[in-house]
Amino acid sequence: MTAALKWLSLLMGYACVAIGIFHIVAGIDGIPDMGSDGATADSQTRFFGAIFLGYGLAWLWAARRDPIDTTAIRWLAGIFALGAFGRVVSIAVHGWPHWFQLVLTAIEVALPPVWFWLAAGQDRTSNQPVGQPG
Repeated sequence: MTAALKWLSLLMGYACVAIGIFHIVAGIDGIPDMGSDGATADSQTRFFGAIFLGYGLAWLWAARRDPIDTTAIRWLAGIFALGAFGRVVSIAVHGWPHWFQLVLTAIEVALPPVWFWLAAGQDRTSNQPVGQPG
């Protein structure tokens, strides 16, 4: 389980860093169905790109700890799940977004339970209390 937790967390970190950089560089032109005008939307998109880059760096930090910091993994997975919740609220309020956003929503719903499960397994194998840095 340790290898799977480390691999999946590193993958998430690198993906978030890459996505964050992409959004900083591309702005709203990099988001399907967003349009390509609007200084406010572009500013917001680039700002959140920077935040997402930092989020990815936090994943990389947690995954590279020895042993892996399962408390940090749980927090990061919980934040990811909150993103899915935000997308579901948006669907309820505004309707269905571009299909690619639905793919992202599915990923955001599916992965957090996997990280929680892998973190619990890591805690059991390292004899650490659940929720403690492990």
